[in-house]
Formats: sequence, structure tokens, C-alpha cells
Amino acid sequence: MTSADRWLLPDGIEEILPPQARQIESLRRQLLDVLDGWGYDVVMPPALEYLDSLLTGVGKDLDLRTFKVTDQLSGRLMGLSADTTPQVARIDAHSFAPEGVGRFCYCRTVFHAKSSSLLASRTPTQIGAELYGEAGIDADVEIISLMVDLLKRAGVRQVHLDLGNVAVFRALADAAQLTDAQQQSLFALLRLKCVSDLDQWAREHIVDPGLASAFAQAFRLQGDLQALTSAIAELSAAVPTAATALQHTLDVAQRLMARFPELPLYFDFTELRGYDYHTGLVFAAYVPGYGDAVMQGGRYDETGAVFGRARPATGFSGDLKVLARFGSASVTCRETVLAPNDHDEQLWQHIQTLREQGKRVLTQLNGDTVAADYQLQKHDGQWQLVKIN
Repeated sequence: MTSADRWLLPDGIEEILPPQARQIESLRRQLLDVLDGWGYDVVMPPALEYLDSLLTGVGKDLDLRTFKVTDQLSGRLMGLSADTTPQVARIDAHSFAPEGVGRFCYCRTVFHAKSSSLLASRTPTQIGAELYGEAGIDADVEIISLMVDLLKRAGVRQVHLDLGNVAVFRALADAAQLTDAQQQSLFALLRLKCVSDLDQWAREHIVDPGLASAFAQAFRLQGDLQALTSAIAELSAAVPTAATALQHTLDVAQRLMARFPELPLYFDFTELRGYDYHTGLVFAAYVPGYGDAVMQGGRYDETGAVFGRARPATGFSGDLKVLARFGSASVTCRETVLAPNDHDEQLWQHIQTLREQGKRVLTQLNGDTVAADYQLQKHDGQWQLVKIN
């Protein structure tokens, strides 16, 4: 290993330098203010805690992505948080446990032993929101509306929203009495989105003609509002619970279209991301030219049951650094003042006053030149602010 190689960062881990760091930090403050304006309270879970809590319930899928260490005090396994959702579920069930609806938000670095995709960072700055205690359509509409509002405030343009509902395939799987192994083989094929292979799978595993037709219909549940409307009518007779999940998705979509008439909506019920823990509506926001979702989420009811408090829950998250990359939110720039390196007590008091007024004051060291808007100069025994041309 050469001397230079020692200072290389691991793959998927990056550092943020000026001026990008200023942009990201400015965006963080703006978006947290937006979340506060919607009534979501900030929580700051620990970066490190016992592995049992991190990988319980919603966290089971995170096992391969979680850095694991041994606690030298207790001998128990601990993990670096790879996702904030399990920790917020613990907070809602245990630490804070509000009565009625609980609204939480966060913005912090999480750590991935393995990237979630080729485009993803292993240290994303995860920003998101979680809503607990409401199982109805109003919670789904609120959480998606909040996500869309955050994207707008971040200046992310040309957003496309994808909606799906894992409850559709859960209902079909229950009606067909599929085993866990059969469900896993089906979901592996669904990820490939090859309809011919899916039809072949249905012929081999679904005996009932009505159910086989319902599965064939579900395999093709992609497209616009019209495709969703026709599917509800066809599935209502064969698998009513699947049709109910579709109707719920349609109702959510219609409310979102009323709030955001310019927002393109696309339906994809073969997208079963997080099937092991999502229980209903799932959603993701995409922008042209980027293969991953810039924000995504869904419903994960009863997650808090393992912590002793089962509650309906829905939420979303995204990487703040990705939002900054595709957004155009304005960066708060303060006026910069250059002050001489003088030990005059009056100068010190003047500098502190300017800083309290919100200005950025740099003391000139070793005669260095710094880009600034103003300069402090002494005239007739008084320090004055002079505009730099």
C-alpha cells in the first residue's frame, strides 16, 4: 500500500466539502423547518444500539446492511443504524409513547455495510418522517403529500410518483394458500417483471381458474388510472380483499391528484419492495436520469408490536445528499466581513456585534486575502464597515 492509498475512502463512502457542504446543510435546515411546520417532531436516535432493536420487525431486511460490533461492556452484539424507521418504532412504542397520533421526523447519517444499489451511498444522510396511530386513508394522503411538499421545497423538479400496494399480492397469496417458498419464488419473478414467466408460474401453482385469472390480472397491474379502475372490477368477484386494496390505492390517488394536479402518477402493483414488512400502500418518487427513487416509503402497520405497542404506521425517507444534487433550493448566504488582526478591544466588540446581527466575520491572519463583501477599517478612531468594490 502506498502512502497515498492510506488516505483513500472506502467504496461508497464520501466526504462533503465546501461549498457543497454549505448547500446540504442549508437544505437540511430548510426541510426540517418544513417538517416542523407540518407538526412533525424531530427525534435523534442513537447511531449505535443493541442489534436486537435494530433488526426487529421492520429491521429484519437490514441484517446484511448493518455493521455489527461487540459491546465491550456487556458482551452483546450492537449495530450501527442502517435505517431510522426501526428506531422510531421503538421510540413510539417505548421511549416517548404518545397517546393518539404520533408524528416524528429525523435527519441523520446512517451506515450501510452493503450499498442498497449501485447508485446509493453507504453513508446516506437519511431524512424522513413517520406517522403512527392512524390506519385510515387520511394518514396515507398526509404522508405522501408531505413527501411531495419536501421535494418541492428542495427544488427537485420533474418528479414522478409511483404507487403500489403490497396488500394486493398478500390477498392473492392468502386466497391461493401459497406456502412461504411459493411466495418467495413468485416475488423473485415479479422483480424481473417478465409476464410470460409469471404466467407460466401461475399455470404450475394455481389450480382454481378464477384465481389463476386474478393472478394474471395482477401481473399486469401497471399503468395509469384507467388500468387501475378496470382491475378493481375484475378482481372484486375473485378476491374481494385484493379489490379493496386496489380501491384504497385509487382513493389515495384521487386525493393526491386534487392536491397536486400537475404531479404525474404511475401505478405498479408488481413492485413489492419491502414485502416482508410493508403491509399496504407503497410509494416512491423518481426524477428523470436517475435510476433509484429519490424518496420512498409505505405503510408498515404493527411494527411496534415487538416493542410492546402495536400501532398503524406509515412513513418515508430519502438521502438528503441526493435531494441536494437534484434540487435547486436557494442557499442562505450571509454577508462576509473581513476584519484586520488587531487586538483593539473596540474592534473585538464591533466584530461580535456584527456576528450577532447575522454577518460572517473573518479575522485576517498572516495577511491572507479572503473574498468578502465588507471590510472593517479604522477612521478617526472609530471602526467602520466599508463596502468592498
